[in-house]
Amino acid sequence: MAAAAGALAGAAALVTLAVGAVGAAYGAGDGPGGGDRSGGAAAGASSGGVLPPAGARGDGGLLSGLTRRSDGAGPSGADGEGVALRAYGRFAPPGSFVPSTALTYDRMLVPAGAWIVVEQSTERSGTVVRARVGGVKAGHAFGAHVHTAPCDADPAGAGPHYQHRPAPGAEPANELWLDFTTDAAGEGNAETRHDWRLRRGGAQSVVLHAQQGGAGTRVACFTVPFGGYGTP
Repeated sequence: MAAAAGALAGAAALVTLAVGAVGAAYGAGDGPGGGDRSGGAAAGASSGGVLPPAGARGDGGLLSGLTRRSDGAGPSGADGEGVALRAYGRFAPPGSFVPSTALTYDRMLVPAGAWIVVEQSTERSGTVVRARVGGVKAGHAFGAHVHTAPCDADPAGAGPHYQHRPAPGAEPANELWLDFTTDAAGEGNAETRHDWRLRRGGAQSVVLHAQQGGAGTRVACFTVPFGGYGTP
């Protein structure tokens, strides 16, 4: 029983609340924890409004999940507009007793039980993606990027960086970079803004790297079903 309880604390099933023309609409802050508390943050600064899931604060609640709002005609909005998404989860090693949407490949940098929150907001003017992480190694400079495929037991399974336009090199202006440095409590956050929208199905995860910049060893991955428009 003790072993099963420990495994459950390190992982959780994905809960999806996706709405369209026939669904009940959920705002970005309507998931566990309550209230719309999302807010902007510059990279490395305190987000002020993005809170970890209730379970990450030690007061119960779901350990992993997702809330999504779509103001358009379909699940990803009218031509990719009006999308608001918040995904959250706890990291667990691949092959854990209870599968998790957040995987750690290096438990020295990202211990099992560390948490992550990712938000997306897409309107006609463009896309904002925010990330906040807690319970990871304190004082470490992590690289983080949005990738093209869901997480896998093999770190390479998440595919390459998502790019707005295909290009041979990794450039922040053409990709979604979320590099951050953790504080003494092991928490960090970042935000990226672009005047373009995501392709539907083209962005599917956030990968944490051991170093900042355009590449580096993949130490953790979080599957996020980002909203978008058109085709991948």
